[in-house]
Amino acid sequence: MSGIIVVGVDGSGTARKAAESARDLAIALNASLHVVSAFDSDRTEVFGSGTDQLVVSDADAAEHVARTVAESLGQGVEMTSSAVRGRPADALIKEALRIDARIIVVGNRRMKGIGRVLGSVANSVAHNAPCDVYIANTYDAD
Repeated sequence: MSGIIVVGVDGSGTARKAAESARDLAIALNASLHVVSAFDSDRTEVFGSGTDQLVVSDADAAEHVARTVAESLGQGVEMTSSAVRGRPADALIKEALRIDARIIVVGNRRMKGIGRVLGSVANSVAHNAPCDVYIANTYDAD
């Protein structure tokens, strides 16, 4: 198999563990990996004054998270990253459609107990994905 595997990250330990599972899966399947971080607003903050200003947006922060995780996963697989606007599940699905992904990898956080009743990213992705979904066991990550 080849193709593209998409994984969502948010800087948490559980997302990191899902990304590691996605990397291992990409290596095993000779696929590439696309690391995605979602953001849901176009909020920006300005730090400093005059010509010494730094503008940071939610999109920039999400892009930084995705790129940092992708870079930290090491060698062995072709890797890209991006920030996508939307709630996490919607962003993963939108990005998977955009790049014609073969698999979306998500962690199983919030899939037991009250989280299962209220919903989770994994549950939403599994029910709405345009491709296969791999749910990584991330319970012992945090």
